[in-house]
Amino acid sequence: MIRKAVKEDLPGVVKIYDAILEREEQGLLSIGWARGVYPTMETAKTALADGSLFVSEEDGKIVASARIDRKQVPVYADCRWEFKAPDDQVMVMHTLVVDPEGPRRGYGKQFVLFYETYARQHGCRFLRIDTNEKNAVARAMYGKLGYREAGIVPCIFNGIPDVRLVCLEKKLQDAD
Repeated sequence: MIRKAVKEDLPGVVKIYDAILEREEQGLLSIGWARGVYPTMETAKTALADGSLFVSEEDGKIVASARIDRKQVPVYADCRWEFKAPDDQVMVMHTLVVDPEGPRRGYGKQFVLFYETYARQHGCRFLRIDTNEKNAVARAMYGKLGYREAGIVPCIFNGIPDVRLVCLEKKLQDAD
């Protein structure tokens, strides 16, 4: 079940961040994050405070999380988007995480489908997501779900230097 997060969910969300960071430090994953820089408890608290933090819960445990809102990060202005969408028509998903310790049950895909439904319900016809160029797993999943890579923008992203940010987009099928 995917729902808006509450304060009590924060430790579960941060546990996923830490598990991913640990695997990255061990060379088991390549996401492009940095411990103590991004993502952190503050990342989750900020999203919770502005009402944009969502979690997927199974058997009382947080198994996935993301931030969903209309906030396009400044570096998006440097991307050559195919769809020239007005800001009020764009929904963005940030920091999608799935517990790497859990079973492979399609939580990432479920979250993306939830995000698309949420965007429709809020009058947004255009979807944008970003990920680090290093994150081959996320890029493959987004591609399978119909997201187009609009470009790769070199930047400092969330305090992490030398990021090559992959900007992805999708126009909802029921949109003009």
